[in-house]
Amino acid sequence: MKNSETTTTGLLHRAVDIGLQFKARPEIFGRRSTAREIRDLLVTELPVQSMPGEEVLAEFVNHVLPLCKNEASPRFMGFGDTGDDQLALMGSALAVLTQQNMINQSFDSPSATFVEIAVLRWLRDLLGYANPPVDAVHTVWDVGGMVTPGGTTSNTVAMMLAREAKAPGTMHTGVTNPGRMAVVVPKGIGHYSVKAALTWIGCGAQVIEVPTRGFRYDRNELARILREDGDRVMAVVAYAGDSRTQTVEDLRAVHDLVRAVDPSIWLHADACWGLLAAFSPNLRDKIDGIAEFDSITVDPHKILAVPYGLSALLVRKPSVLRTISTYSDLIMQEDFAFGQVTPFIGTKGWMSLKLWMMMLGRGRAGLAELADHRQKLTRRFAELVDAHPRLVRLNDPDLAAVVFAYLPAGSTLDRIDEPALDRVNQLNIALHKRILTEGRWHLHQFTLPDDLGRLRKGAVVYPLRFMANNPGLTESHMHEVLAYLDHLASDLEEQAA
Repeated sequence: MKNSETTTTGLLHRAVDIGLQFKARPEIFGRRSTAREIRDLLVTELPVQSMPGEEVLAEFVNHVLPLCKNEASPRFMGFGDTGDDQLALMGSALAVLTQQNMINQSFDSPSATFVEIAVLRWLRDLLGYANPPVDAVHTVWDVGGMVTPGGTTSNTVAMMLAREAKAPGTMHTGVTNPGRMAVVVPKGIGHYSVKAALTWIGCGAQVIEVPTRGFRYDRNELARILREDGDRVMAVVAYAGDSRTQTVEDLRAVHDLVRAVDPSIWLHADACWGLLAAFSPNLRDKIDGIAEFDSITVDPHKILAVPYGLSALLVRKPSVLRTISTYSDLIMQEDFAFGQVTPFIGTKGWMSLKLWMMMLGRGRAGLAELADHRQKLTRRFAELVDAHPRLVRLNDPDLAAVVFAYLPAGSTLDRIDEPALDRVNQLNIALHKRILTEGRWHLHQFTLPDDLGRLRKGAVVYPLRFMANNPGLTESHMHEVLAYLDHLASDLEEQAA
Protein backbone atom coordinates (compact mmCIF):
# COMPACT_ATOMS: atom_id res chain seq x y z
CA MET A 1 0.00 0.00 0.00
CA LYS A 2 2.83 2.35 0.88
CA ASN A 3 4.54 1.74 -2.48
CA SER A 4 1.26 2.45 -4.26
CA GLU A 5 0.86 5.74 -2.39
CA THR A 6 4.45 6.70 -3.21
CA THR A 7 3.90 5.93 -6.89
CA THR A 8 0.69 7.98 -6.97
CA THR A 9 2.34 10.93 -5.27
CA GLY A 10 5.29 10.80 -7.64
CA LEU A 11 2.98 10.64 -10.66
CA LEU A 12 0.99 13.64 -9.46
CA HIS A 13 4.20 15.60 -8.87
CA ARG A 14 5.29 14.81 -12.42
CA ALA A 15 1.92 15.88 -13.79
CA VAL A 16 2.17 19.22 -11.97
CA ASP A 17 5.71 19.74 -13.27
CA ILE A 18 4.58 18.99 -16.81
CA GLY A 19 1.71 21.48 -16.50
CA LEU A 20 3.96 24.23 -15.16
CA GLN A 21 6.54 23.62 -17.87
CA PHE A 22 3.75 23.87 -20.43
CA LYS A 23 2.64 27.25 -19.08
CA ALA A 24 6.23 28.56 -18.97
CA ARG A 25 7.07 27.74 -22.58
CA PRO A 26 7.19 30.70 -25.00
CA GLU A 27 5.41 28.86 -27.81
CA ILE A 28 1.63 28.85 -28.15
CA PHE A 29 1.56 25.35 -29.70
CA GLY A 30 3.99 22.47 -29.67
CA ARG A 31 2.75 21.48 -33.11
CA ARG A 32 -0.17 22.20 -35.42
CA SER A 33 -2.47 19.67 -37.08
CA THR A 34 -5.82 19.82 -38.82
CA ALA A 35 -9.02 19.03 -36.97
CA ARG A 36 -9.40 15.75 -38.89
CA GLU A 37 -5.84 14.71 -38.10
CA ILE A 38 -6.41 15.36 -34.40
CA ARG A 39 -9.75 13.53 -34.54
CA ASP A 40 -8.16 10.47 -36.09
CA LEU A 41 -5.35 10.54 -33.52
CA LEU A 42 -7.44 10.93 -30.38
CA VAL A 43 -10.94 9.60 -30.98
CA THR A 44 -10.23 5.93 -30.26
CA GLU A 45 -12.00 2.93 -28.80
CA LEU A 46 -11.80 2.37 -25.05
CA PRO A 47 -8.99 -0.15 -24.41
CA VAL A 48 -9.98 -3.54 -23.03
CA GLN A 49 -7.01 -3.87 -20.70
CA SER A 50 -6.00 -1.54 -17.87
CA MET A 51 -3.18 0.90 -18.54
CA PRO A 52 -0.61 1.91 -15.87
CA GLY A 53 -0.70 5.54 -14.78
CA GLU A 54 2.75 6.19 -16.23
CA GLU A 55 1.52 5.10 -19.65
CA VAL A 56 -1.63 7.22 -19.38
CA LEU A 57 0.50 10.27 -18.58
CA ALA A 58 2.86 9.43 -21.45
CA GLU A 59 -0.09 9.23 -23.87
CA PHE A 60 -1.18 12.70 -22.77
CA VAL A 61 2.32 14.18 -23.01
CA ASN A 62 3.10 12.66 -26.39
CA HIS A 63 -0.20 13.04 -28.21
CA VAL A 64 -2.51 15.56 -26.49
CA LEU A 65 -0.37 18.23 -24.85
CA PRO A 66 1.66 19.30 -27.93
CA LEU A 67 -1.62 20.20 -29.67
CA CYS A 68 -2.99 22.26 -26.74
CA LYS A 69 -2.83 26.04 -27.00
CA ASN A 70 -0.85 27.83 -24.32
CA GLU A 71 -2.61 31.10 -23.63
CA ALA A 72 0.01 31.95 -21.02
CA SER A 73 2.48 32.50 -23.87
CA PRO A 74 3.05 36.24 -24.29
CA ARG A 75 2.65 35.66 -28.02
CA PHE A 76 -1.04 34.91 -27.40
CA MET A 77 -2.48 38.44 -27.54
CA GLY A 78 -6.09 37.87 -28.50
CA PHE A 79 -7.61 37.20 -25.07
CA GLY A 80 -6.64 37.49 -21.44
CA ASP A 81 -7.40 34.04 -20.08
CA THR A 82 -3.80 33.14 -19.23
CA GLY A 83 -4.63 31.25 -16.00
CA ASP A 84 -1.03 31.47 -14.83
CA ASP A 85 -1.13 33.50 -11.62
CA GLN A 86 0.95 31.51 -9.14
CA LEU A 87 -1.35 31.95 -6.16
CA ALA A 88 -4.45 31.27 -8.26
CA LEU A 89 -2.89 28.07 -9.59
CA MET A 90 -2.12 27.05 -6.03
CA GLY A 91 -5.73 27.70 -5.06
CA SER A 92 -6.99 25.69 -8.04
CA ALA A 93 -4.89 22.68 -7.06
CA LEU A 94 -5.90 22.85 -3.41
CA ALA A 95 -9.57 23.25 -4.31
CA VAL A 96 -9.39 20.03 -6.33
CA LEU A 97 -7.51 18.14 -3.66
CA THR A 98 -9.70 19.25 -0.74
CA GLN A 99 -12.92 18.39 -2.67
CA GLN A 100 -15.29 20.79 -0.92
CA ASN A 101 -18.89 20.98 -2.14
CA MET A 102 -20.35 24.48 -1.87
CA ILE A 103 -23.94 23.22 -1.96
CA ASN A 104 -24.13 22.79 1.85
CA GLN A 105 -22.00 24.43 4.54
CA SER A 106 -22.11 22.48 7.80
CA PHE A 107 -20.50 19.26 6.57
CA ASP A 108 -19.79 19.85 2.86
CA SER A 109 -17.80 23.08 3.07
CA PRO A 110 -17.36 24.24 6.67
CA SER A 111 -14.64 26.82 5.98
CA ALA A 112 -14.89 27.06 2.17
CA THR A 113 -18.31 28.74 2.38
CA PHE A 114 -16.88 31.62 4.36
CA VAL A 115 -13.90 32.01 2.05
CA GLU A 116 -16.44 32.38 -0.76
CA ILE A 117 -18.40 34.94 1.23
CA ALA A 118 -15.20 36.91 1.83
CA VAL A 119 -14.40 36.95 -1.90
CA LEU A 120 -17.91 38.12 -2.80
CA ARG A 121 -17.68 40.89 -0.22
CA TRP A 122 -14.30 42.00 -1.61
CA LEU A 123 -15.75 42.21 -5.12
CA ARG A 124 -18.83 44.09 -3.92
CA ASP A 125 -16.70 46.57 -2.02
CA LEU A 126 -14.39 47.21 -4.98
CA LEU A 127 -17.40 47.93 -7.22
CA GLY A 128 -19.11 50.19 -4.68
CA TYR A 129 -21.89 47.94 -3.39
CA ALA A 130 -22.49 48.24 0.36
CA ASN A 131 -21.74 45.26 2.60
CA PRO A 132 -23.34 44.70 6.01
CA PRO A 133 -20.97 44.35 8.97
CA VAL A 134 -19.56 40.83 9.28
CA ASP A 135 -21.56 40.16 12.44
CA ALA A 136 -24.73 41.03 10.50
CA VAL A 137 -24.11 38.31 7.89
CA HIS A 138 -26.46 35.70 9.32
CA THR A 139 -27.36 33.78 6.13
CA VAL A 140 -26.44 33.46 2.46
CA TRP A 141 -29.26 35.91 1.80
CA ASP A 142 -27.15 38.63 3.43
CA VAL A 143 -24.19 38.17 1.08
CA GLY A 144 -25.53 39.64 -2.16
CA GLY A 145 -23.87 37.46 -4.72
CA MET A 146 -22.89 34.05 -6.00
CA VAL A 147 -19.89 32.46 -7.69
CA THR A 148 -20.61 30.76 -11.03
CA PRO A 149 -18.50 28.93 -13.64
CA GLY A 150 -18.61 31.77 -16.17
CA GLY A 151 -20.12 35.04 -17.33
CA THR A 152 -22.81 33.33 -19.39
CA THR A 153 -24.20 31.66 -16.27
CA SER A 154 -23.95 34.91 -14.30
CA ASN A 155 -25.75 36.88 -17.01
CA THR A 156 -28.45 34.22 -17.21
CA VAL A 157 -29.10 34.48 -13.48
CA ALA A 158 -29.27 38.28 -13.86
CA MET A 159 -31.95 37.88 -16.53
CA MET A 160 -33.88 35.56 -14.22
CA LEU A 161 -33.80 38.29 -11.57
CA ALA A 162 -34.99 40.83 -14.13
CA ARG A 163 -37.83 38.50 -15.12
CA GLU A 164 -38.95 38.06 -11.52
CA ALA A 165 -38.81 41.82 -10.95
CA LYS A 166 -40.98 42.36 -14.03
CA ALA A 167 -43.44 39.52 -13.30
CA PRO A 168 -43.15 38.34 -9.67
CA GLY A 169 -43.83 34.66 -9.17
CA THR A 170 -42.87 33.57 -12.69
CA MET A 171 -40.51 31.03 -11.12
CA HIS A 172 -43.59 29.10 -10.04
CA THR A 173 -46.26 30.01 -12.61
CA GLY A 174 -44.10 30.07 -15.73
CA VAL A 175 -43.90 32.84 -18.29
CA THR A 176 -47.46 33.79 -19.18
CA ASN A 177 -46.79 37.00 -21.14
CA PRO A 178 -43.43 36.77 -22.93
CA GLY A 179 -44.20 39.95 -24.86
CA ARG A 180 -43.30 41.93 -21.73
CA MET A 181 -39.92 40.24 -21.26
CA ALA A 182 -37.71 42.10 -23.75
CA VAL A 183 -34.16 43.20 -22.94
CA VAL A 184 -32.41 46.25 -24.37
CA VAL A 185 -28.79 45.86 -25.54
CA PRO A 186 -26.41 48.01 -27.62
CA LYS A 187 -26.44 47.02 -31.30
CA GLY A 188 -23.43 45.22 -32.73
CA ILE A 189 -21.43 44.92 -29.52
CA GLY A 190 -23.74 43.03 -27.16
CA HIS A 191 -22.63 39.67 -25.79
CA TYR A 192 -24.41 36.56 -27.05
CA SER A 193 -25.15 35.37 -23.50
CA VAL A 194 -28.04 37.80 -22.97
CA LYS A 195 -30.04 36.62 -25.97
CA ALA A 196 -29.23 33.00 -25.13
CA ALA A 197 -30.28 33.54 -21.52
CA LEU A 198 -33.70 34.81 -22.58
CA THR A 199 -34.31 31.62 -24.55
CA TRP A 200 -33.16 29.43 -21.67
CA ILE A 201 -35.43 31.10 -19.10
CA GLY A 202 -38.54 30.93 -21.26
CA CYS A 203 -38.79 34.56 -22.35
CA GLY A 204 -37.95 34.02 -26.01
CA ALA A 205 -35.10 35.74 -27.86
CA GLN A 206 -36.58 39.18 -27.32
CA VAL A 207 -33.61 41.50 -27.64
CA ILE A 208 -34.16 45.12 -28.59
CA GLU A 209 -30.99 46.52 -30.16
CA VAL A 210 -30.28 50.21 -29.77
CA PRO A 211 -27.87 51.99 -32.15
CA THR A 212 -24.52 53.06 -30.73
CA ARG A 213 -22.14 55.99 -30.97
CA GLY A 214 -18.52 55.26 -30.24
CA PHE A 215 -19.44 51.76 -28.99
CA ARG A 216 -21.78 53.23 -26.37
CA TYR A 217 -25.55 53.65 -26.42
CA ASP A 218 -26.88 56.44 -28.58
CA ARG A 219 -28.78 57.85 -25.63
CA ASN A 220 -31.30 59.71 -27.79
CA GLU A 221 -32.22 56.41 -29.43
CA LEU A 222 -32.25 54.64 -26.06
CA ALA A 223 -34.67 57.22 -24.67
CA ARG A 224 -36.90 56.94 -27.74
CA ILE A 225 -37.07 53.15 -27.59
CA LEU A 226 -37.83 53.16 -23.87
CA ARG A 227 -40.63 55.67 -24.41
CA GLU A 228 -42.10 53.71 -27.30
CA ASP A 229 -41.55 50.15 -26.04
CA GLY A 230 -41.13 50.69 -22.31
CA ASP A 231 -43.92 48.35 -21.27
CA ARG A 232 -42.19 45.49 -23.12
CA VAL A 233 -38.82 46.07 -21.46
CA MET A 234 -37.83 44.13 -18.35
CA ALA A 235 -34.11 45.04 -18.40
CA VAL A 236 -31.45 47.26 -19.91
CA VAL A 237 -27.95 45.83 -20.19
CA ALA A 238 -24.90 48.12 -20.23
CA TYR A 239 -21.33 47.01 -20.83
CA ALA A 240 -18.53 48.11 -18.57
CA GLY A 241 -16.16 46.94 -21.26
CA ASP A 242 -17.90 45.30 -24.21
CA SER A 243 -16.59 41.97 -25.46
CA ARG A 244 -15.07 43.42 -28.65
CA THR A 245 -13.49 46.82 -27.96
CA GLN A 246 -13.77 46.85 -24.16
CA THR A 247 -15.30 50.31 -24.35
CA VAL A 248 -16.92 51.26 -21.04
CA GLU A 249 -20.45 52.59 -21.22
CA ASP A 250 -21.34 55.91 -19.57
CA LEU A 251 -23.00 54.00 -16.75
CA ARG A 252 -24.14 57.02 -14.76
CA ALA A 253 -25.88 58.56 -17.76
CA VAL A 254 -27.58 55.27 -18.76
CA HIS A 255 -28.75 54.76 -15.18
CA ASP A 256 -30.22 58.23 -14.94
CA LEU A 257 -31.94 57.97 -18.31
CA VAL A 258 -33.55 54.59 -17.64
CA ARG A 259 -34.65 55.49 -14.12
CA ALA A 260 -36.23 58.71 -15.40
CA VAL A 261 -38.30 56.78 -17.95
CA ASP A 262 -39.23 53.80 -15.76
CA PRO A 263 -37.69 53.14 -12.32
CA SER A 264 -38.91 49.53 -12.37
CA ILE A 265 -36.72 48.44 -15.31
CA TRP A 266 -33.92 46.15 -14.16
CA LEU A 267 -30.45 47.58 -14.81
CA HIS A 268 -27.67 45.06 -15.39
CA ALA A 269 -23.99 45.91 -15.87
CA ASP A 270 -21.81 43.35 -17.61
CA ALA A 271 -18.39 44.15 -16.12
CA CYS A 272 -16.67 40.92 -17.13
CA TRP A 273 -13.87 43.10 -18.53
CA GLY A 274 -14.59 46.31 -16.63
CA LEU A 275 -13.81 44.85 -13.21
CA LEU A 276 -10.23 45.89 -13.99
CA ALA A 277 -11.22 49.54 -13.60
CA ALA A 278 -12.40 48.92 -10.03
CA PHE A 279 -8.85 48.18 -8.88
CA SER A 280 -7.11 51.46 -9.67
CA PRO A 281 -7.90 55.05 -8.62
CA ASN A 282 -6.64 56.04 -12.08
CA LEU A 283 -9.39 54.01 -13.77
CA ARG A 284 -12.20 54.08 -11.21
CA ASP A 285 -13.98 57.04 -12.83
CA LYS A 286 -14.61 54.93 -15.92
CA ILE A 287 -17.17 52.82 -14.04
CA ASP A 288 -18.78 55.67 -12.11
CA GLY A 289 -22.42 54.81 -11.46
CA ILE A 290 -22.02 51.05 -11.59
CA ALA A 291 -23.05 50.69 -7.95
CA GLU A 292 -26.50 52.07 -8.87
CA PHE A 293 -27.19 49.09 -11.15
CA ASP A 294 -29.36 46.26 -9.85
CA SER A 295 -26.85 43.56 -10.79
CA ILE A 296 -23.27 43.23 -12.01
CA THR A 297 -21.45 40.35 -13.68
CA VAL A 298 -17.67 40.02 -13.31
CA ASP A 299 -15.28 37.42 -14.77
CA PRO A 300 -12.01 37.22 -12.81
CA HIS A 301 -10.71 34.50 -15.12
CA LYS A 302 -10.71 37.09 -17.93
CA ILE A 303 -8.55 39.71 -16.26
CA LEU A 304 -6.76 38.27 -13.24
CA ALA A 305 -4.91 35.28 -14.75
CA VAL A 306 -7.15 33.00 -12.67
CA PRO A 307 -7.64 29.49 -14.17
CA TYR A 308 -11.01 28.59 -15.68
CA GLY A 309 -13.72 29.04 -14.78
CA LEU A 310 -14.68 31.78 -12.37
CA SER A 311 -17.37 34.41 -12.58
CA ALA A 312 -19.58 36.11 -10.03
CA LEU A 313 -22.99 37.72 -10.09
CA LEU A 314 -23.43 40.53 -7.58
CA VAL A 315 -26.71 42.25 -6.69
CA ARG A 316 -27.30 45.66 -5.18
CA LYS A 317 -30.03 44.37 -2.84
CA PRO A 318 -29.04 40.95 -1.44
CA SER A 319 -32.64 40.01 -0.62
CA VAL A 320 -33.63 39.82 -4.32
CA LEU A 321 -31.87 36.46 -4.59
CA ARG A 322 -34.78 34.94 -2.68
CA THR A 323 -36.95 35.50 -5.77
CA ILE A 324 -35.05 32.81 -7.70
CA SER A 325 -34.50 30.36 -4.87
CA THR A 326 -35.72 26.77 -5.13
CA TYR A 327 -36.26 24.11 -2.49
CA SER A 328 -35.04 20.54 -2.20
CA ASP A 329 -34.63 18.42 0.90
CA LEU A 330 -31.31 17.27 -0.60
CA ILE A 331 -30.01 20.79 0.05
CA MET A 332 -29.94 21.54 3.74
CA GLN A 333 -32.08 24.50 4.64
CA GLU A 334 -29.31 25.89 6.82
CA ASP A 335 -28.28 29.51 7.07
CA PHE A 336 -25.15 29.28 4.93
CA ALA A 337 -26.06 26.66 2.31
CA PHE A 338 -25.16 28.30 -1.03
CA GLY A 339 -27.08 25.58 -2.85
CA GLN A 340 -30.23 27.54 -2.10
CA VAL A 341 -28.94 30.51 -4.11
CA THR A 342 -27.34 29.11 -7.27
CA PRO A 343 -29.67 28.36 -10.22
CA PHE A 344 -28.43 25.73 -12.73
CA ILE A 345 -25.75 24.53 -10.31
CA GLY A 346 -26.05 21.64 -7.89
CA THR A 347 -22.72 20.24 -6.78
CA LYS A 348 -20.22 23.08 -6.99
CA GLY A 349 -16.48 22.92 -6.44
CA TRP A 350 -14.52 25.47 -4.44
CA MET A 351 -14.00 27.79 -7.41
CA SER A 352 -13.52 30.88 -5.25
CA LEU A 353 -10.39 29.58 -3.50
CA LYS A 354 -8.12 30.49 -6.43
CA LEU A 355 -9.45 34.06 -6.47
CA TRP A 356 -9.24 34.34 -2.68
CA MET A 357 -5.56 33.38 -2.78
CA MET A 358 -4.79 35.67 -5.70
CA MET A 359 -6.54 38.71 -4.20
CA LEU A 360 -5.19 38.04 -0.72
CA GLY A 361 -1.67 37.93 -2.11
CA ARG A 362 -2.02 41.07 -4.22
CA GLY A 363 -3.99 43.24 -1.86
CA ARG A 364 -5.47 46.53 -3.01
CA ALA A 365 -2.07 47.98 -3.89
CA GLY A 366 -1.09 45.00 -6.03
CA LEU A 367 -4.40 44.95 -7.88
CA ALA A 368 -4.05 48.67 -8.61
CA GLU A 369 -0.52 48.12 -9.90
CA LEU A 370 -1.76 45.32 -12.16
CA ALA A 371 -4.50 47.51 -13.65
CA ASP A 372 -2.19 50.48 -14.21
CA HIS A 373 0.42 48.27 -15.86
CA ARG A 374 -2.17 46.90 -18.31
CA GLN A 375 -3.20 50.44 -19.19
CA LYS A 376 0.40 51.44 -19.80
CA LEU A 377 0.95 48.49 -22.17
CA THR A 378 -2.32 49.21 -23.96
CA ARG A 379 -1.43 52.86 -24.53
CA ARG A 380 1.97 51.84 -25.87
CA PHE A 381 0.52 49.37 -28.36
CA ALA A 382 -2.00 52.00 -29.50
CA GLU A 383 0.93 54.34 -30.14
CA LEU A 384 2.70 51.68 -32.21
CA VAL A 385 -0.47 51.09 -34.25
CA ASP A 386 -0.92 54.82 -34.85
CA ALA A 387 2.70 55.16 -35.99
CA HIS A 388 2.46 52.27 -38.44
CA PRO A 389 1.74 53.47 -42.00
CA ARG A 390 -0.63 50.61 -42.82
CA LEU A 391 -2.55 50.16 -39.58
CA VAL A 392 -5.77 51.92 -38.57
CA ARG A 393 -6.95 51.86 -34.96
CA LEU A 394 -10.73 51.44 -34.68
CA ASN A 395 -11.26 52.10 -30.96
CA ASP A 396 -10.08 54.50 -28.28
CA PRO A 397 -8.97 52.07 -25.55
CA ASP A 398 -10.71 52.29 -22.19
CA LEU A 399 -9.24 49.10 -20.73
CA ALA A 400 -6.80 46.62 -22.29
CA ALA A 401 -7.92 46.12 -25.91
CA VAL A 402 -6.69 47.74 -29.13
CA VAL A 403 -8.74 46.94 -32.24
CA PHE A 404 -7.13 47.69 -35.59
CA ALA A 405 -7.15 46.88 -39.29
CA TYR A 406 -4.27 46.28 -41.70
CA LEU A 407 -4.61 48.31 -44.92
CA PRO A 408 -3.86 46.80 -48.33
CA ALA A 409 -0.91 48.27 -50.21
CA GLY A 410 -1.83 51.56 -51.87
CA SER A 411 -4.90 52.21 -49.68
CA THR A 412 -5.54 55.69 -48.35
CA LEU A 413 -8.10 56.58 -45.71
CA ASP A 414 -9.72 59.28 -47.84
CA ARG A 415 -10.76 56.68 -50.45
CA ILE A 416 -12.39 53.87 -48.45
CA ASP A 417 -15.45 53.23 -50.58
CA GLU A 418 -17.30 49.90 -50.55
CA PRO A 419 -14.85 48.08 -52.86
CA ALA A 420 -11.91 49.43 -50.85
CA LEU A 421 -13.53 48.34 -47.60
CA ASP A 422 -14.04 44.88 -49.04
CA ARG A 423 -10.32 44.71 -49.85
CA VAL A 424 -9.48 45.75 -46.28
CA ASN A 425 -11.74 43.04 -44.87
CA GLN A 426 -10.43 40.36 -47.21
CA LEU A 427 -6.83 41.14 -46.26
CA ASN A 428 -7.56 41.06 -42.53
CA ILE A 429 -9.53 37.82 -42.83
CA ALA A 430 -6.61 36.28 -44.74
CA LEU A 431 -4.15 37.56 -42.14
CA HIS A 432 -6.15 36.00 -39.33
CA LYS A 433 -6.47 32.70 -41.19
CA ARG A 434 -2.69 32.55 -41.56
CA ILE A 435 -2.23 33.45 -37.89
CA LEU A 436 -4.46 30.54 -36.88
CA THR A 437 -2.84 28.11 -39.30
CA GLU A 438 0.71 28.87 -38.24
CA GLY A 439 -0.04 29.22 -34.52
CA ARG A 440 3.11 31.26 -33.78
CA TRP A 441 1.21 34.35 -32.60
CA HIS A 442 -2.43 35.03 -31.85
CA LEU A 443 -4.66 38.05 -32.35
CA HIS A 444 -8.44 37.79 -32.19
CA GLN A 445 -10.91 38.62 -34.96
CA PHE A 446 -14.65 39.36 -35.07
CA THR A 447 -17.09 41.65 -36.86
CA LEU A 448 -17.33 45.22 -35.63
CA PRO A 449 -19.35 48.26 -36.70
CA ASP A 450 -16.98 51.12 -37.51
CA ASP A 451 -18.64 53.35 -34.93
CA LEU A 452 -15.88 55.95 -34.93
CA GLY A 453 -15.70 56.22 -38.72
CA ARG A 454 -12.01 55.42 -38.93
CA LEU A 455 -12.50 53.51 -42.21
CA ARG A 456 -16.12 53.98 -43.26
CA LYS A 457 -18.70 55.13 -40.73
CA GLY A 458 -21.15 52.39 -39.80
CA ALA A 459 -19.57 49.77 -42.04
CA VAL A 460 -18.96 46.23 -40.78
CA VAL A 461 -15.25 45.59 -40.39
CA TYR A 462 -13.26 42.39 -39.74
CA PRO A 463 -10.45 43.81 -37.60
CA LEU A 464 -7.72 42.26 -35.47
CA ARG A 465 -7.56 42.70 -31.70
CA PHE A 466 -4.60 42.98 -29.38
CA MET A 467 -5.03 42.62 -25.61
CA ALA A 468 -2.56 43.61 -22.90
CA ASN A 469 -3.71 41.12 -20.27
CA ASN A 470 -0.81 38.67 -20.48
CA PRO A 471 1.49 39.06 -17.44
CA GLY A 472 4.51 38.13 -19.57
CA LEU A 473 3.86 40.69 -22.29
CA THR A 474 6.64 43.19 -23.05
CA GLU A 475 7.08 45.98 -25.59
CA SER A 476 9.44 43.71 -27.47
CA HIS A 477 6.56 41.28 -28.07
CA MET A 478 4.48 44.16 -29.45
CA HIS A 479 7.14 45.08 -31.98
CA GLU A 480 7.58 41.42 -32.93
CA VAL A 481 3.88 40.77 -33.58
CA LEU A 482 3.63 43.86 -35.79
CA ALA A 483 6.71 42.75 -37.72
CA TYR A 484 5.05 39.35 -38.09
CA LEU A 485 1.92 41.00 -39.52
CA ASP A 486 4.09 42.93 -41.97
CA HIS A 487 5.68 39.66 -43.08
CA LEU A 488 2.30 37.95 -43.53
CA ALA A 489 0.82 40.89 -45.42
CA SER A 490 3.81 41.05 -47.75
CA ASP A 491 3.60 37.32 -48.37
CA LEU A 492 -0.14 37.39 -49.05
CA GLU A 493 0.13 40.34 -51.43
CA GLU A 494 3.02 38.75 -53.24
CA GLN A 495 0.98 35.59 -53.75
CA ALA A 496 -1.96 37.63 -55.06
CA ALA A 497 0.18 39.64 -57.50
